[in-house]
Amino acid sequence: TVFPKGTDVKVRREGNTLNAPGVGDDTVGLTGLLAWIRAMNAAKVETKHDILFVATVGEEGPGDLRGVRFLFTKNAYKDRIAAFVSVDGSDPSRIVNQAVGSKRYNVAFTGPGGHSYGAFGIVNPMVAMADTVRRLYETDVPASPRTSYAASVVSGGTSVNSIPDRIELQVDMRSPDPKALDRLEQRFLAIVDEAVTAENYARSTNVGVISAEKKRIGDRPAGSTADTHPLVVTSRKVLGDHGFETQLQASSTDANIPMSLGIPAITIGSGGGGGRAHSVDEYVNIERNAFINGLSSGLALVVAVANLDWTKK
Repeated sequence: TVFPKGTDVKVRREGNTLNAPGVGDDTVGLTGLLAWIRAMNAAKVETKHDILFVATVGEEGPGDLRGVRFLFTKNAYKDRIAAFVSVDGSDPSRIVNQAVGSKRYNVAFTGPGGHSYGAFGIVNPMVAMADTVRRLYETDVPASPRTSYAASVVSGGTSVNSIPDRIELQVDMRSPDPKALDRLEQRFLAIVDEAVTAENYARSTNVGVISAEKKRIGDRPAGSTADTHPLVVTSRKVLGDHGFETQLQASSTDANIPMSLGIPAITIGSGGGGGRAHSVDEYVNIERNAFINGLSSGLALVVAVANLDWTKK
């Protein structure tokens, strides 16, 4: 989950809702998988192809998809997977068939540091960091496919009366278009160099220069599964048969990895809906009819997909 260790995750029931951090993203997904397995075993369901049920770790934030990345690159099943369905969230009408890729960086700007008065006039890594953010936010990016950037975390410094010797900046860049994302990444890296050069030119380097260490801390690949692919078409039909008006969406989920490898993949929700994901007042709806219908639609989808004629390319 996105929540730090020590967060109170005790579930609180209020009528037809369950409230807890992570209850919808993605506790309901994991419990859905377990319910499907029990139901299939109880009904002795047989499918044309095997179904491998997997619970992954590291889907959120700095986890950088490490669980599903391991599944598709190192696990014993990695070369046998013909299609992938990720269960993430509590909205059964949502089908993610476009993977929003992301590049994340931690940039450490360093310099000599010194007394704010006595060393006034020397280069300052804070200025290079601020100039980097300014230049980044002057960068034009495509509106379609939607491409974005965010300067999100800044840390460093010693005291209010000291020129810092180290300032760190974290930046997130996203797009469902791999080429657009690569162009943005290269522009950002160039911006860092430009800001460092500008600060070293603008102020004294007699006691040292500004430099920048650029470390990639996240790399979620982009990709997609075509709207016309049998996996998407079948999923829309099954969910439609359960009364859901499906919506094809772009998002960053475990499905990013197989999509980037050319393996058909989607992400669906499970249950009766909910809201406030990634907040401590996250909730899911458990009104009986809606909840069971949402769970049943996901099970029907998985069984239908496991009975398609798959030709692994």
